[in-house]
Amino acid sequence: MPSEPAAGNVAGADVASGEVLLVERARQGDAEAFSALISKYERRVYRMARQITQNDEDAEDVLQDTFLKAYEHLPSFQGQSKFYTWLTRIAVNESLMKLRKRKSDRTVSLDENIETDEESIVREIAVWDGTPEERYGQEELRAILDEAIQSLKPIFRTVFVLRDVEEMSTEETAEMLGLSIAAVKSRLLRARLQLREKLTRIFKRKGDQILGYV
Repeated sequence: MPSEPAAGNVAGADVASGEVLLVERARQGDAEAFSALISKYERRVYRMARQITQNDEDAEDVLQDTFLKAYEHLPSFQGQSKFYTWLTRIAVNESLMKLRKRKSDRTVSLDENIETDEESIVREIAVWDGTPEERYGQEELRAILDEAIQSLKPIFRTVFVLRDVEEMSTEETAEMLGLSIAAVKSRLLRARLQLREKLTRIFKRKGDQILGYV
């Protein structure tokens, strides 16, 4: 006798099926269905846009432009990837366009060739005294992490946000950014190493400030 599917699998299938129906209704011109999709994903899209652009106003613009373009191009969405993956690709492109339009932001193009020899970027990093969770509250930790993420160059920040924040797969990230899987892995490694180094400096600085008041 075949075993019954796990409850979690059934719930996940129901959610996916419900989204497919919403997308199909939206493709047929159902405004309420598209509004439901907006409500489901607007916070995630805004958060991702904010982390890439580092600017609240730009993130708001990206959010609006993303859903406008999604609505405009919805008839061409074939369902070969998840709707959120497709939506994220639009949001990433809009975010990068915002960065390129900033006259004062000397960003590096995502198409720029970079070294992919991972062995060449390993370096010594200071050991933290105690875990960060033991020394800082959750809100302060989140602020510290945001500060570190925002300090990354766009070519590394974008890959890190997609892979480690939005939890996209390496393959999805590569497809969204038009990169090879090897380039995504290399940039993600660089981003993680740079974050570790930056966080080490931040924790050390804050620790010295605390000791200064003792």
